[in-house]
Amino acid sequence: MKNYLISTLTLLVLFLQVGCTTEDLRIDNPDVTEENEIQDFIWQGMNLFYLWQESVPNLADDRFDTQSDYINFLNSKSKPEDFFDNLIYNPGVVDKWSWIVDDYIKQDQAFQGISLDNGVSFGLVNIVSNDVIGYVRYIRPNSDASNKNIKRGDIFTHVDGTKLNLSNYASLLFDQNNLTYILDLAKMEDNVIIPTGVSVQLTKNEYTENPVFITKTIDQNGHRIGYLMYNWFTRTFDDELNAAFLQFKNEGITDLVVDLRYNPGGFVSSAIAVSGMITGQFKGEIFSKQQWNSKWQEEIQNSDPGSLVDKFTDKLSNGHSINSLKLNKVHFIVTGRSASASELVISGLKPYVDVSLVGTRTVGKYVASTTLYDSDNFSKSGVNPNHTYAIQPIIYKSVNKLDESAIDGFDPQILIAEDIGNLGVLGDTDEPLLNAAIADITGVVAKIFDYKKVDYKTIGGSDMRSRVKNNMFVDNIEVR
Repeated sequence: MKNYLISTLTLLVLFLQVGCTTEDLRIDNPDVTEENEIQDFIWQGMNLFYLWQESVPNLADDRFDTQSDYINFLNSKSKPEDFFDNLIYNPGVVDKWSWIVDDYIKQDQAFQGISLDNGVSFGLVNIVSNDVIGYVRYIRPNSDASNKNIKRGDIFTHVDGTKLNLSNYASLLFDQNNLTYILDLAKMEDNVIIPTGVSVQLTKNEYTENPVFITKTIDQNGHRIGYLMYNWFTRTFDDELNAAFLQFKNEGITDLVVDLRYNPGGFVSSAIAVSGMITGQFKGEIFSKQQWNSKWQEEIQNSDPGSLVDKFTDKLSNGHSINSLKLNKVHFIVTGRSASASELVISGLKPYVDVSLVGTRTVGKYVASTTLYDSDNFSKSGVNPNHTYAIQPIIYKSVNKLDESAIDGFDPQILIAEDIGNLGVLGDTDEPLLNAAIADITGVVAKIFDYKKVDYKTIGGSDMRSRVKNNMFVDNIEVR
């Protein structure tokens, strides 16, 4: 078994020299069968790439004395999901983000913004006892909901006539076999939820979400303020994002507010791109640095240290030139839904420009993952046709030029929480969070809003079952 491990490390070095797409990384083990080939793929991928590999005894390079020990270990869990979970370091505490999927085709589509969706982005809260209510964050354009009598700020209490509670909300709202359901709407008066008698039937269809949700310029007190609501870092819409910044550039904005309140992350390449759009004067400077597990870090440092650094660029991943504003200050609207690539942008810009945050503390997601497929080199090329499992392990920690990260999240300079009783209209100058940002820019005192103080516990929302939208990704395989 020791020779097996030496071969693995040798291939690791070879991989660093020539690139994953041209050389095998996997060890061809003759004792692996169709019954345990997925477990073999999982172990090899995690042993090589997992950030916390050295902290997991079952992933140690010297874990197995014999070939038989290794095969017995593969056979210890019949379900790939259980086998994968057994390799996670301090799950839910340290590693909250690695996952496994049994259908990488659907996951690949989700990365492109394609999913089954009725168009309602909603939040869920527990107010009293076991009762759960939902509230509409926004409606996606050209979706089923966009043609229905439902809007931001609406509250719903029942699904298909059944009152939502802590025991049933998941089955009522997230049943993959139930693509159509009816929401019973309500309103809030004096902290009391009152039914409106309005019901809305919604149907999930295949939908592609453009994350560039709102682009507008606001003239206020001598300032031309660009406002961008951006909901997901996906390369598929980098050109649309770039077009928004061209609009800002042509309209001569003096200030910028980027609304990331519902943006849970996405691709690192898009985070670097948007940072270059905001600035542009730092091309070639350090945007972020990667910190891998110890064996990767040492090998990359020795063979290609430059690949550990992500730099500001003037090009999109597709080669198109970036439209840059060359700003020295930017405001971000953030909440407890702003994570990962959103935090990477904030972290990467902080050493260079004045970054002002409005809202509430961000999540604190500081690590990146990639998709590993069951193939000789863990890429999608030559993937094993016997199954559609893939894993999405955390592979590196990201820090900025000053070695800082978002491990604890970012606290805003201007603390203001969304009020589910008074969400306002997104993009409107009277929307409370945008109003606070504009007030900070212009020096005018922010409006005082009549907050409907509601005591509640946040449960999650419409994307809580989508791991794809709660992470930071590097392209497969952009692990050099």
